Amino acid sequence: MASELIRLDPTHISVKQMRMHVDRVLQCYIRNISAPPLPLIENYLRQAEDASWTQNLSVQLQLGLPVDGYTVTGSTQSTYWSAVCYELLGAIPDRIKEGRIEMGWLRDKLPEPDDDSTELERIQYDRTYILEIIGGYLMPDLSQNLAAGELSWGSTVLATLYREMCGATVPNKAKIEGCLSLLQSWARYRLPFLRPRVNHPHKFPLITRWNHSASYVGILTSLEDIRLLLDQWLEAQFQWTPYEDLAIRAVIPDEFFQNPNIWHVNVPMVTYAIVEMHQSDRVLRQFGF
Repeated sequence: MASELIRLDPTHISVKQMRMHVDRVLQCYIRNISAPPLPLIENYLRQAEDASWTQNLSVQLQLGLPVDGYTVTGSTQSTYWSAVCYELLGAIPDRIKEGRIEMGWLRDKLPEPDDDSTELERIQYDRTYILEIIGGYLMPDLSQNLAAGELSWGSTVLATLYREMCGATVPNKAKIEGCLSLLQSWARYRLPFLRPRVNHPHKFPLITRWNHSASYVGILTSLEDIRLLLDQWLEAQFQWTPYEDLAIRAVIPDEFFQNPNIWHVNVPMVTYAIVEMHQSDRVLRQFGF
C-alpha cells in the first residue's frame, strides 16, 4: 500500500531519487571532538552537571542525554554579544553573527590549560569544551548555546535531527546537519547487516560501542546493494527491541528504567525556533508494545 501511494505521488523524494542519473549522497556536517576532556577540567564539568552527556529506547540510552527536564530555549537577542563572549570565554571572536561563533575560532583561540593555569582560565576552557560538544557534535547549527545538566538535551538533539532529516528530503539539498552519529548507531542496533563486528563489551552510553576497532568485512558499501537488501528485509528480521538484550541491559544504569513512560511520551520537542513532535505512539513496538 505504501509503495502504491508513493507511485501515485510524483513529487515524493523517492520518485525523484530513482530518476536521478547519479545517487544523491548528502554531505555530512559533523566535527568530531578533538579529544576527551582534560583531567584538569573534569571537576568543572561535574560541577556544571554536564558530565552526564560524556559519561553517563532513545537518545537517553544511545548518548546518555537526559530527556526529562526543562526545555532548551530562551532569548537570543542581544546587542552585547562581544561582552557576553568576553565574560564567559575571556576572548572576543572576530565575527559574531546573531550570537553564533565559529567552532574553529574556539579551538584556535583558546589554549588548553596546564598546571600553571588559573582557576578562571580552566573554567573558561571548560565552557569552550562544552560549546565544542554542542556546536560541533550534538547540534552543529546551535553553537551559541551554553549547557546545564537539568535541561532536556536529549529532546533538543532529537528535535534538531528530525528537522534536518525532513530538510534532507528536498531534492536539491546537498548537506545535512544534526547528530548523525546517533542515527547511525540507532540503525546498527536494529539492522544487523549494517553493524560492524566489534570484539568489545557493551558500554554506556551505547553509542560508544563503535569507538573501538571494528571489522567491516562483509558489510555492504554500495548504496544500490543496501537498498536492495532493505527492500528484501523481512519485518521479523528487524530488531525492534535491541535494548532487551541482557548484555546491553547490564550496562544501562538502573535509574533509566525507573520511569520507562518517559521513553514513549508523545510531546513537542523544542529547541529555540525548532519545534518537532515526538510521535512515539507510531513506534511503540520499539518499547515492547
